[in-house]
Amino acid sequence: MSRQSYYFTSESVSEGHPDKVCDRISDAILDALLAEEPLARVACETFATTDRVVIGGEVGLADQAKLKDYMQRIPDIARACIKDIGYEQDKFHHATCEITNLLHEQSAHIAQGVTGERGDEGAGDQGIMFGYATNETEALMPAPIQFSHQILKRLAEARKSGSEPMLGPDAKSQLTVRYENGKPVGVTQIVLSTQHTDEGQTSEDIRRIVEPYIREVLPADWILPETEWWVNPTGTFVIGGPDGDAGLTGRKIIVDTYGGAAPHGGGAFSGKDPSKVDRSAAYVARYLAKNVVAAGLAERCTIQLSYAIGVAKPLSIYCDTHGTGGVDPAAIEAAIPKVIDLTPRGIRTHLDLNKPIYERTAAYGHFGREPEADGGFSWERTDLAEALKSEI
Repeated sequence: MSRQSYYFTSESVSEGHPDKVCDRISDAILDALLAEEPLARVACETFATTDRVVIGGEVGLADQAKLKDYMQRIPDIARACIKDIGYEQDKFHHATCEITNLLHEQSAHIAQGVTGERGDEGAGDQGIMFGYATNETEALMPAPIQFSHQILKRLAEARKSGSEPMLGPDAKSQLTVRYENGKPVGVTQIVLSTQHTDEGQTSEDIRRIVEPYIREVLPADWILPETEWWVNPTGTFVIGGPDGDAGLTGRKIIVDTYGGAAPHGGGAFSGKDPSKVDRSAAYVARYLAKNVVAAGLAERCTIQLSYAIGVAKPLSIYCDTHGTGGVDPAAIEAAIPKVIDLTPRGIRTHLDLNKPIYERTAAYGHFGREPEADGGFSWERTDLAEALKSEI
């Protein structure tokens, strides 16, 4: 029997974290290309450091002659991201940092695997992808990562609105949550490190700024007198972002998913178009796990999918309900391919992924968000629950 009483910790990072700056730029470039050509093939990586951003990777377009025109827009896209995040530091400023664009045409050998000789669409790579859901929060997400995200998102809103001008873009949060009988009941440790604008501000000064927002986000009865607070524990944090620490696309895969509460296949999301199963199959695995829980078939659910490059259908489907389900996980595995096409094309069609909806995913988690009217976060819908129940 799995443990029912324990402590679990997850962290999140803000949109101004160096790695998240890079994720944002990569996904913004992806969106710009998908807006022009919905079937564009994009694998975009970004590196950022003091006064410099380097962008590389591959792009495949039906009309490769357009690629040169698109390339001219890349620096402006990157600068717009940096400006919106809020970087106007001496050594990392949206208007003055050097942008180097090294994007080039997609490999013909990779392209032939995705397109397929029979006209079907094969997976863009081999790999394993996991999805997870739990009923411990309304979003069917693990509580530690969900609330870590929400704290940083709320602080970013306060900073950008002008309510808290002393806060900077770069920040990290971390929560240790106490579980009893398998359910979250309180927070024992709150860690928050945030960039600020005045070297004279102490850790106590920053806590006075951030504590009301943290209390606003967390359930009121979760913060107890014995809860320990660690706000800017190292002291001054004025130099932040890529000037303080280099950033790279795809380095925050646990932050992007379930905060360590579930397995991860190892593939990053940002900068990749939905023909790449690293992204689209991880999204559909979350969609399936969430619908299993929403259907009442289990309190917790992990779904694993596996693929081979150039092969359309998944090689395997695995379901684990962690002893919380009322049905055999094998029955769920058998039902899944009857209610959804899990080929790359089938996933893109069912979740409507060929849209410029990815820049918004680059910070505060790819999962646990509300589905949006334009198709954003479509993998968070629970519209497959009844079909799954009917099949089982």
